[in-house]
Amino acid sequence: MITQALIAAMKKIIPLLLVVVLGGAGWWYFARNGEEVKSPYRFVTLERGDLESVVSSTGNLEAVVTVQVGTQVSGIVSKIYADFNDRVRKGQVIALIDTTLLVSAVRDAQANLERNQAQLAFARQEFERIRDLFEKNFSTEVEYNTAKYNYDVARASVQSAQVNLERARRNLAYATIRAPISGVVIERNVDVGQTVAASFSAPQLFLIAKDLSQMQILASVDESDIGLIKEGQEARFTVQAYDDRTFTGTVRQVRLQSQTQENVVNYTVVVDVNNQDGLLLPGMTATVDFIIEQASDVLKAPNAALRFRPTEAMMTAFRERMAQRRANAPDSVRSRFARQRPGGFSGAGRRPSNVLWYLDEDGRVNAVRVRTGITDGQMTEVRGRNLEPGMQVIAGVTRTGASAGTTNPFQNNTTRRRPGGF
Repeated sequence: MITQALIAAMKKIIPLLLVVVLGGAGWWYFARNGEEVKSPYRFVTLERGDLESVVSSTGNLEAVVTVQVGTQVSGIVSKIYADFNDRVRKGQVIALIDTTLLVSAVRDAQANLERNQAQLAFARQEFERIRDLFEKNFSTEVEYNTAKYNYDVARASVQSAQVNLERARRNLAYATIRAPISGVVIERNVDVGQTVAASFSAPQLFLIAKDLSQMQILASVDESDIGLIKEGQEARFTVQAYDDRTFTGTVRQVRLQSQTQENVVNYTVVVDVNNQDGLLLPGMTATVDFIIEQASDVLKAPNAALRFRPTEAMMTAFRERMAQRRANAPDSVRSRFARQRPGGFSGAGRRPSNVLWYLDEDGRVNAVRVRTGITDGQMTEVRGRNLEPGMQVIAGVTRTGASAGTTNPFQNNTTRRRPGGF
């Protein structure tokens, strides 16, 4: 019985063992073959499409015209007629300051004027009396001069009192705060009962934006890029509140005044923005792209392929092929090779200038000269013989492949070029 049970168990186990062994052998075989056929190079693909060269910056949205509403007199705020987001008209009363002391000042100035007017009337009568006596030689010259002096002083005192009265009345009028422009209240900095002091500077009570349908961005641009920014240039930007939408604007001004932050010189660029739909609000942070150049339907290569530096083994194989081609070429072709500028393809320690590396139909390393155009920082416009979309070009050497020589994928030697720079 025991023997029959053991035999039955083995019949069940043996197929499972065969499956495990065959599966492991298959995995080892395909993994081994995969390693053998794996390319030692990392490839990227040439594409056809549109390219833009841009300068990126950040800035804040602001109203084009804002007015700070203050007060020229001190006192307690007694009434407020405007609040945040209220639309106001020019000349509209938006706040009042308590006028108790100001009315008293007007009354005091009025009384002072009346007193000086009375003194002027008395001084004039006295002067006329002394003048008549002096003309009849019944008064001395000293008395005449004294009366004239008192009369002149009284007239000046009346004029001074009139000025003081006018000032007191004007201060009383300043207690009524009116909107200097028509617009929207975006700040209110006072409450009823608050004391405002205008001894040294006018305190800000309100901030009014004239028109929020037209706004501006004050973008900070580095000095290395400011030469690319021109008035009338197109710009696009995004804000965090609407991260799925792109807005557009136009450069209105490049300000000459510079600002230095952390030893970096920046310049302010003013961008006009249309805000008819009212989505943009003052103070929003905008990420701005200034469009420098554009190219449509061009062949473009990843910048990693242009930065690639061939290994010593690649250069050796390439030189051997070139030497063989020259040896087998006709005399006319040999002379053309001889006239070529030496050093056109540099060695492993130097970066080839505008060269793309690829594998030909036989799987051998080859290179093609290209002329580069504009770049967006990731892709660069290229032109050259036998280039076409979908072509695989070398961007790096993998660790498992042969070879000496290294490549630095982080070294960026591409530069921004203009469309006419081929």
